[in-house]
Amino acid sequence: MAAIFAASAGAETTLIEGTKDGGRKILISGGGRCNVLPLVLDETRFITDSSVNTMRRIIRSWPLAEQRRFFEQEVGIALVDEPALRKVFPASHKARDVRDGLIALADARGAKRMMETRVHSIAPAGTAWRVTLTNATELSADAVIVACGGLSVPATGSDGAGLAFARALGHTIHPTYAALTPLLDDSGAFATLAGLSLTVTLTARSATRSATATGGFLFTHHGYSGPSVLDVSHVLVRSRQEGDTGKDRARLTVRWTALDDDAWDLALKPAGTRTVLGAVRAEMPDRLATALIAVANVDPTRSLAELRREERLRLIDTLVRCVLPWSGDEGYKKAEVMGGGVSLGEIDPRTMESKLHPGLFLCGEVLDAFGPIGGYNFLWSWATGRAAGIGASTAPRAGA
Repeated sequence: MAAIFAASAGAETTLIEGTKDGGRKILISGGGRCNVLPLVLDETRFITDSSVNTMRRIIRSWPLAEQRRFFEQEVGIALVDEPALRKVFPASHKARDVRDGLIALADARGAKRMMETRVHSIAPAGTAWRVTLTNATELSADAVIVACGGLSVPATGSDGAGLAFARALGHTIHPTYAALTPLLDDSGAFATLAGLSLTVTLTARSATRSATATGGFLFTHHGYSGPSVLDVSHVLVRSRQEGDTGKDRARLTVRWTALDDDAWDLALKPAGTRTVLGAVRAEMPDRLATALIAVANVDPTRSLAELRREERLRLIDTLVRCVLPWSGDEGYKKAEVMGGGVSLGEIDPRTMESKLHPGLFLCGEVLDAFGPIGGYNFLWSWATGRAAGIGASTAPRAGA
């Protein structure tokens, strides 16, 4: 995106790509379909340790509707809404069409590509920039855009090079961590439920952070996954990373259905010969109902008329505020995105230019901000890439 807009503005633009094809995170997103954008944007769902106001200025620099028009009219990709998932996909449901369309547009706008090429270092050289490749070749540019991604899914080529470049140039790097990653549980408490999925509301809370998400939840052989898990995982990841223990250690609780305390109290009122198991499994899968009744230490065969008050309250607490055991996370290997990164306070939110080094621009995952799953992190990348491309094109002598 940065190359497209820099070249479109008339800058002589060279795109240096470490892999042979580029855009590999696009290819694996959305199960190979690529959730290009969120259907509706809620900017309060972005996370940063930097200035929230600066982050929001960046997000608003390229409104959602304008980004959509760009893909449909400039890239030439028809998009379709999926309201149930709150996402926007290419009509072809092929992520490759998105990746190939962006590369084709960069080519058409005049950007030159150097594929399977790695950068060793970047450094200011007077009023210009010196870019040294790993093969010792040196390039000179009026402006440099760092769009290297972060640390998530290293198999796609994300190796943290952008962070290393920014750090070497004196930028503040907020602590990085795996975000939107599955969680692990070695207790075996719910091991028999592997493969079971449903919609839940999850809340993760530590001494300093909290997050709540409603969405898909999946029991895995090693723990938990699904959209709701990924969206709150950063709270637990950071709690573990920061060494929280005891009451400060992040706690994960789940409301298994849409029913609250009062609704469950009503559902568990005596009704003929109906049993506890019969009442609970009317609202959720049988296997889960059996497991949760066991967690509450209630006899599933007991009739609702025989259920004691303390048993009913204990069961309702398990159904509405069940504590999920967790022991760790899948880390960067499975993380959709990296949290933390270059401080937004050191970036001009209008152009993505470094406040420390004129002619240096940073965009995408290397910056300290991320959003939930569902196209949010692509929206951030598209917006910051566009701003960096336009900003770099106005550098002296308009080279990038």
